[in-house]
Amino acid sequence: MIRYRLDVADPHAHQFSVTVTIAAPAADQVLSLPAWIPGSYLVREFARHVSHLQARQGERIVVLVQRDKASWVAHCQGRGALVVSYRVHAFDNSVRTAYLDAERGFFNGTSVFLRVHGREREPQRLAIGRLPRGWQIATALPGEGAQFEARDYDELVDHPVELGRFWRGAFKARGVAHEFIVAGALPGLDGERLLADSQRICEAQIAFWHGRKKPPFARYVFLLNAVEDGYGGLEHRACTALIAKRRDLPRQGSPGMSDGYATLLGLISHEYFHTWNVKRLKPREFEHVDYARENYTELLWFFEGFTSYYDDLLLHRCGLIDEARYLRLVAKSLNNVLGTPGRAVQSVAQASFDAWVKYYRPDENTVNATVSYYTKGSLVALALDLTLRAEGRGSLDDVMRGLWARSGGGPIDEADIAAVLADVAGRSCASELAAWVHGTDELPLGPLLERFGVAWSEEPATLAQRLGARIGEAAGALELKAVMRGGAAEQAGLAAGDELLALDGWRVRRLDDLAALGALERALPLLAVRDQRVLSLTLPAARASGAVTLVADARSDAATRARRNGWLLGAG
Repeated sequence: MIRYRLDVADPHAHQFSVTVTIAAPAADQVLSLPAWIPGSYLVREFARHVSHLQARQGERIVVLVQRDKASWVAHCQGRGALVVSYRVHAFDNSVRTAYLDAERGFFNGTSVFLRVHGREREPQRLAIGRLPRGWQIATALPGEGAQFEARDYDELVDHPVELGRFWRGAFKARGVAHEFIVAGALPGLDGERLLADSQRICEAQIAFWHGRKKPPFARYVFLLNAVEDGYGGLEHRACTALIAKRRDLPRQGSPGMSDGYATLLGLISHEYFHTWNVKRLKPREFEHVDYARENYTELLWFFEGFTSYYDDLLLHRCGLIDEARYLRLVAKSLNNVLGTPGRAVQSVAQASFDAWVKYYRPDENTVNATVSYYTKGSLVALALDLTLRAEGRGSLDDVMRGLWARSGGGPIDEADIAAVLADVAGRSCASELAAWVHGTDELPLGPLLERFGVAWSEEPATLAQRLGARIGEAAGALELKAVMRGGAAEQAGLAAGDELLALDGWRVRRLDDLAALGALERALPLLAVRDQRVLSLTLPAARASGAVTLVADARSDAATRARRNGWLLGAG
């Protein structure tokens, strides 16, 4: 057994102290820290936060020779236990790494626990030692008190840990214990509502995958860090780490469904759905994770995109959001993709493979060169679901459950997805996969939605849409954040980072100023600043498409309404 001990060494310096004890080490025992965390596809170089690394066997100091950026070799003598100690700087207040101050602590195992090479499949025991007075521990890792045990290293690092003083609540979903932890909430948190709404989500998803059967876990924990400004989540096999705005949490005496709370519920739904779709069903390339380097797959459009499709749909199916709000959320995704010129450049399969170098490293050209495998992937799921339902042969729900049955809740590849799609559709869906997943064709969502009685209309284009740019207003200045390919701003010669000074001889400080001066109605002289140089340009006249809105068509006949209800409510 490999034994770890973690202590809060210095909360003001944001330092954890970690010790790993290895019985009967190899003569040249290799240890390393992961370079990334599964579920977040970027090499984050966690070893850069390690310091004070030393090793001993009894009274003998053991030399540690660094092999590369994140691994070391301990030259041992005999079979005496090797004890390696080190510090970890923890000041990333996200769901991905580790954080520590005087108020709370949090860590993922990939950020703090050295991997003992050759011993990863052995049981791994964790003891959490010194904590500030009054602090509690929350984790889904099996154990009691401050002692926990994992079957192997993969299980150890797949269970984040929350430390501190926090709100704790519990509920059961289909007989399975669920716990909800909230750190940093404002007074007046409506914990009972949060628990009740989360229970509805969990019960709906368990039923989606298993009907009346139990899920493939005995206990589940939500760890929510409430902050001033932040949003995100990271899935794990029996828990999830979440971060959300404090003001988006439900408050006592405020029974309505705010947009912020609906967004939080969508995040909870998304991460919980990952318990099946990516933590168990997973790309075949992720069956054996390599923690030292990138693990490539073309299937994030399925694992993230299809999860993004079901997160809000299941909120509607369990009655937490109404039909109108759900269709507005679909329209938001549509507008996100339609406003991304990169959708004509990169397929969602390519976006999946390139996640390591593009998705997590956006720049001013990202919108022109890439497409989100989350957002477009969710629209691919919608297009496939509506296609299957329109043909009357089944639904995407049947595909998801069919993949679970086919794989036994394990690794799959695109051939498995294609095979189950064909089984449900009664025909090959190769042409749809080629065009929508591996190509850059527009998705035929307008005609498909019309068959389900959803009316598609277009709002007048905003000035920013007509300009083809993303603009920031700050301190009385207009600065371009991004310039869209082929738009009026690019035609004028503008670039990201430029400041707009004057249009047609008039100073401009707000978007309203541009509109008032008739920007884009006709060609007008424009002054801009780039690197302290004043540029004299001409802003051309331009037209553009506006945002899409989706509403249930009240004129739909009974058959169309039945199809729409079957889709939205999960029947048929």
